[in-house]
Amino acid sequence: MGMQTDKLRLNVGGKIFETTATTLANASRNSVFGAMFDDQWNLQPRGVNEEYFIDRNPDCFSVLLDLLRTGKLHVPPNVPDKLLYNEALFYGLLDNLRSAKWGRFDDNHLEVTSSVRCHAPQDCTAIRASPNGGCAVAHGSMVHVYNWMLGKHAPLNLDYRIVSDIGWIDSENVVVSAYQRLEEGDVAMGLFSSSTGDLTHRYEVKGRTVGANLVVFASCIGWIGVWDQVSGKQIDFCSAHSDWPFCADKIEWLNGNSCLLASVLRRSDLRQMSLLDFRDRSTVWSWSNRDYRRKDVYDEKKCIYDAIAMEESNSICVAGGYGLGFIDLRSTIGSIRWNPTNNGNKKHEHYFQYHPKLTLHGGHVFYSSYGNISVFSGPDYSILASRLASNCGGSIRDFSIGGDRLFALHSEENVFNVWETPPPPVI
Repeated sequence: MGMQTDKLRLNVGGKIFETTATTLANASRNSVFGAMFDDQWNLQPRGVNEEYFIDRNPDCFSVLLDLLRTGKLHVPPNVPDKLLYNEALFYGLLDNLRSAKWGRFDDNHLEVTSSVRCHAPQDCTAIRASPNGGCAVAHGSMVHVYNWMLGKHAPLNLDYRIVSDIGWIDSENVVVSAYQRLEEGDVAMGLFSSSTGDLTHRYEVKGRTVGANLVVFASCIGWIGVWDQVSGKQIDFCSAHSDWPFCADKIEWLNGNSCLLASVLRRSDLRQMSLLDFRDRSTVWSWSNRDYRRKDVYDEKKCIYDAIAMEESNSICVAGGYGLGFIDLRSTIGSIRWNPTNNGNKKHEHYFQYHPKLTLHGGHVFYSSYGNISVFSGPDYSILASRLASNCGGSIRDFSIGGDRLFALHSEENVFNVWETPPPPVI
């Protein structure tokens, strides 16, 4: 890289700053400062003693320039966070600012850095992390959207219908599904701008669960529909079992297998999972607990509450009263191998105020029960690597990981906690 170390002067809002090309090159090519360099990262020709004038806030620029110099973020009391965020957005330094505020996700070093109380008349039901460190929280008929600085955007709603699920397309677009007529189970689905709250597309479907890849999937009564992200038009569908009249509670796309895992997990004592191949609209694998529902063999502790696909090990990980269980996709038996976990409440381990939730992230399984999130690793995920516990909020209702953050939605007082990894020390 043909980097110059020439000093240069910048006049920002009437205040003169002197720095070097090396410092400004720590910003990305897409930043405001990227235009000052050629393709070899040499400064563009300029006159002697010529200064660059930028008509922006000098106090914020001082903070951002120091960030480029040292990699550390020092914000004086006179600089509001929201103003600094807007200035970083203008300069194209949001990634630099985020990296300085928290480090890469590491479950061994997570800390609670923020607790946000959601002011809503109804209880929170779901939380979804955005790719850039923000989140969306469902409250009855409303979805409250927070940016990565935990500032609120405009709320989302589909004619004030009860929200059933949320799914992020990217950091700027979010899909919301909501019940249209509760007595009939109909659902509306819409694509929103996360920053403005504007409705981009509206779909009418009979379903409740959304997922996103290059297309939008929605679980419907007896089938799975597929919609194009750009046009909002339905482009495909896949029928489920003839004896499966329910909407799936959870759908998950498997990139390696190009299949969709659809799970029914919250319908009385029925638990059913299917792996659907949209290339030929077939069911390539399925599992049901129907064989274990007789009273003489049914064990409430072995009831499945959540499931995630483990593509590398060709298995399905499930959450139950005993802890983690695994179903081998290559086996025709369909038996569950249980890894009992110590959830800290042996006396009532079969009872959950809110059902356990599972997430696979960075090769580790995250399992929520009561007010804790346990992290399991190892070849068979039997090693408890860490446990995340907070003193506020009560039982965990839902949690989500994204943008190098973990968001835990608690049952008491509509609180969600934000877990982050501290930034690494700058040597």
